[in-house]
Amino acid sequence: MEKSSPAAAKKRAVTGITLSALFAALIAAGTFISIPLPFSPVPVVLQNLFALLSGLVLGPLPGAAAVGLYLAAGIIGAPVFAGASGGIVRLMGPTGGFLAGYLLAAFTAGLIAGRPRPERKTPLPRIIAAVAAGLLVVYVPGLAWLKFSTGRSWTAAIAGGFVPFIAGDALKGIIAVIIAPRLRRTAGDLFSA
Repeated sequence: MEKSSPAAAKKRAVTGITLSALFAALIAAGTFISIPLPFSPVPVVLQNLFALLSGLVLGPLPGAAAVGLYLAAGIIGAPVFAGASGGIVRLMGPTGGFLAGYLLAAFTAGLIAGRPRPERKTPLPRIIAAVAAGLLVVYVPGLAWLKFSTGRSWTAAIAGGFVPFIAGDALKGIIAVIIAPRLRRTAGDLFSA
């Protein structure tokens, strides 16, 4: 393995920070697509697609950093959470576990897909596994917190926080599988430039 110069390492770090900030902005932009459901406190959003893509495209740490930046902006009051809301109180509400799940999704998807490299194409089965795991891991803290914060039974939490979202998340997963390989190559080129 060839050692990189301090200048090259600094450039990679700046590229990672810039791309993480870009993905944080994309996740925040996903708040403008928020469809409330009459039977669930959890809305349909695009934020989880962008959180997933941050890990798939950037890798586990820069992808998780993008979600962390997005969450930090929301916690301090920027209107980046579903319904153009913000503040730490949103993390205490019924959707707070799903917001935390975005961080897990980015890290998990990035860990499975690996760091993007321009010279190496990621096998499609690996991308599919990363997408599936990334989407599913959102539900672990999401459903647990939904149950705890609303006092619902597990059956009611699953009925209101998982079942209505399966088809939409499958569609988001298909979109991620289609676009992630190209975005990974571009990110790999930027990291290695």
